[in-house]
Amino acid sequence: MTDRRTQLADNLARVEERIADACTAAGRKRDEVTLIVVTKTYPASDVRLLAELGVRHVAENRDQDAAPKAAECADLPLTWHFVGQLQTNKVKSVVNYADVVHSIDRMRLVTALSAAAVRKGRGPGREIGCLIQVALDAETGDGAGRGGVAPDGVAALADALAEAEGLRPAGLMTVAPLAGPYAGRPRAAFERLREIATDLRAAHPAANMVSAGMSADLEDAVAAGATHVRVGTAVLGDRPGLG
Repeated sequence: MTDRRTQLADNLARVEERIADACTAAGRKRDEVTLIVVTKTYPASDVRLLAELGVRHVAENRDQDAAPKAAECADLPLTWHFVGQLQTNKVKSVVNYADVVHSIDRMRLVTALSAAAVRKGRGPGREIGCLIQVALDAETGDGAGRGGVAPDGVAALADALAEAEGLRPAGLMTVAPLAGPYAGRPRAAFERLREIATDLRAAHPAANMVSAGMSADLEDAVAAGATHVRVGTAVLGDRPGLG
């Protein structure tokens, strides 16, 4: 365990240096960017070590992994983010632990998540922060295989979130697209997300989170104005085999 703690501490230090350097290059303050460590496939023991090392935001992308891990770590001072594609049949579980959901991409999900949040007793001051996942492989139409809504669908979803009991529109999320005009151009993709986020804040001023960037492209995200970066491999190492 000591070796693992040392490994995580070293990795965290390197990621912290990358974020700090990216902020300096972008003329931003370091505290403008929040590190979310994505702990998918890693055990609760790693989450505990990360908490000891000062990490306060962790993320999961599958409810079947997240629910037991969050329960085991319920005593820790952590904010839990759900970042994977969310099926409506999982919302009853997700509302038990998620403080923020990054993958809102359709009206049906807003309705289901709101109903589950209300049943859980989520009310004013305890709403689930909801980020709209934006698919940047096209400006209009359906989202991509990686999830998300096209930019022209953001406003309607944000309005629905603002009206939904137990939820609040918190901002936007994207993953660098694999197809379309931004394929292979993460900086340009994240800059487009910033434009959409500016429009969103005009209608919903409190929706100021911009979640973008992962281990390979966090510098591009910081340069483009991301407020949150989602880093897994660079902190935890290569994913173990899933069998």
